[in-house]
Amino acid sequence: MAIAAANLQLLKIIGSAWNVVCRALTSVVTALMDMTVVVAATVIAWNRTVGVDDPAVPLSVNYHFTRQCNYSCGFCFHTAKTSFVLPLDEAKRGLTMLAEAGMKKLNFSGGEPFVRDGGRFMGKLIKYCKTELSWAGISISIVSNGSLIQEKWMRQYGEHVDMLAVSCDSFNADTNRTIGRQQGARTDHVAKLYQVREWCGQHKIAFKINTVVNTYNVNELFTEHIDRLRPVRWKVFQCLLLEGENAGEGALRNAARFYVTDEEFDGFLRRHAEVQMLVPENNDAMRDSYLILDEYMRFLNCRNGKKEPSASLLDVGVQHALRGSGFDEQAFLERGGVYMWSKQQLSEAELEW
Repeated sequence: MAIAAANLQLLKIIGSAWNVVCRALTSVVTALMDMTVVVAATVIAWNRTVGVDDPAVPLSVNYHFTRQCNYSCGFCFHTAKTSFVLPLDEAKRGLTMLAEAGMKKLNFSGGEPFVRDGGRFMGKLIKYCKTELSWAGISISIVSNGSLIQEKWMRQYGEHVDMLAVSCDSFNADTNRTIGRQQGARTDHVAKLYQVREWCGQHKIAFKINTVVNTYNVNELFTEHIDRLRPVRWKVFQCLLLEGENAGEGALRNAARFYVTDEEFDGFLRRHAEVQMLVPENNDAMRDSYLILDEYMRFLNCRNGKKEPSASLLDVGVQHALRGSGFDEQAFLERGGVYMWSKQQLSEAELEW
């Protein structure tokens, strides 16, 4: 009995020591990932300052792999003009090319990314990035309307997701219906938002909220719900008009009635100034500071007020495609495009709910 007790105590000591080692290794890996991102961002800024024409680095990429959506938000600027989605192997090939070019953050968006087979297509790509491309240290985020997310998906793929952003433009059911943020008459967008928040806490995924300020919510006060939901970031956008998408000839939507002026947008921000996690983004900050990759893996150039696609990186390579992206690296850095991308950078309290 004494020997058994001693052996058990020894095993406990070894287990505790191993846990300490694992935590230390995780801290080292996280620190190295953070350092890599900071160094890359610093190199971009320095090269821009001194005029060095080094190859561009696709540090943070927003992959709109589908245009399909189950909602019909009137201000949407990435409308469902096609149902095309790349074959899985081709999408993996493109993500590998981006990783080799220096990508450190990949954001999956749409459309609605969970429309495609309940999110399994996206889940396979996310797992691929975190396993087969683990050497690249890519942080993964998702932007979703939340309505199609299921706990089964969270259990299967949640460990690989760093951040999940759910779009919420109002906590008023009538306003959501007016905006088009619903599917059918029985949709309760706010209730699903709270459900997804709970799942994120359970699966240790950083929770974020995205809000588009428009004519129908510009006077709404969000503070109480934001305080209850405790997102790590509350990204607040000014409604953006892009020709051919939600404005002008060839557009599937006319978002002019949703547009708010700079003064109206600033008024919304002032009313929420005490919300610490608020991250504002007006049209000027937004337009050229995102690397947007469409369903064909073409970068979308928004510099002329519309989305003009580059050649596909699958055909011409990342660097050649980047030259047609219109991406402003300096604007990306100035709007705070580099922040805590990895959930390993956050405390348990920030991840839980």
